[in-house]
Amino acid sequence: MGLVPTVRGEIDAGELGRTYMHEHLFIRTADVQRSRPEEWGDDGTRIADAVSRMRALAAQGVRTIVDPTVLGMGRDVALVRRVAEQVPELNIVVATGIYTYDSVPFYFRHRGPGLAPGTPDPMDELFVDEITRGIPGSGGVRAGMLKCAIDAEGLTPGVERVMRAVARAHHRTGAPVTVHTHPGSRTAGEVKRVLCDEEQVDPSRVVLGHSGDSTDCDYLAELADDGFVLGMDRFGLHLDVTFEQRAATLVEMCRRGYAGSMVLSQDAACYIDWIDPEALPLLPQWNHLHLGEEVLPHVRELGVTDQQIRTMLEDVPRRLLAGTG
Repeated sequence: MGLVPTVRGEIDAGELGRTYMHEHLFIRTADVQRSRPEEWGDDGTRIADAVSRMRALAAQGVRTIVDPTVLGMGRDVALVRRVAEQVPELNIVVATGIYTYDSVPFYFRHRGPGLAPGTPDPMDELFVDEITRGIPGSGGVRAGMLKCAIDAEGLTPGVERVMRAVARAHHRTGAPVTVHTHPGSRTAGEVKRVLCDEEQVDPSRVVLGHSGDSTDCDYLAELADDGFVLGMDRFGLHLDVTFEQRAATLVEMCRRGYAGSMVLSQDAACYIDWIDPEALPLLPQWNHLHLGEEVLPHVRELGVTDQQIRTMLEDVPRRLLAGTG
């Protein structure tokens, strides 16, 4: 079926099993953390907590997660590897790319085309190397996915530059792409234009992350008809969209026959410093177990079949990660 790189080495795509396509272990603001080390504490405590959470997830029957934590999100694959080694029953696929809503990181600002238009972009080699050779400091862990982002700020020059670099790396490596999108601003249209129409990336190899933030099933159906995979990946994060709305959207999309165009996740993290720790108790369902404990039983009662669930949690992720049908 094809091989998929994970933190503990390559596996056959047939071993992926139930897969959550958008989950995180650690999201940190690295330079701020160095000034506020007391919030993180020590690595051992954080790793032990993540191990406990991942073991509980695996006990639900989940066999693989994709952790799309990339540059701009405090990615530390060495820490992820320490977790993965203690939870061998769970495969973890990591990603390469850059997460920005606006400018490129200053490191890239005056290099490549930022210094002289038309010169090679150093992002290209960075992304390709992390997919083909491994992520430095990780002990040889190779990325299995590419990631970029576009939010309410729209297609800024920095966002566009990263998106086109991701497209070039995709063509050189075949790695699938996930894009953080902002459905409220319908940024998927810019993804289609730049990534697919202009850079010729097959939309069936692209996950439109956070599509489940929209309750407009006609809009979501249009994106699925264009060939994209819809990331229904924020279950438990009930801010602008409630539990009931997210579930109803999933049920309706399945009823319309789009199970083969969706993947499911929670976008949860074992640790994230982007939110005040005192605010996290206000999001009690935003955790790695919410799908298994609450969402899947609920949508089954509303008519989603076991076959549709297998399609969204096994067949579509396998197709994406291994490039197989």
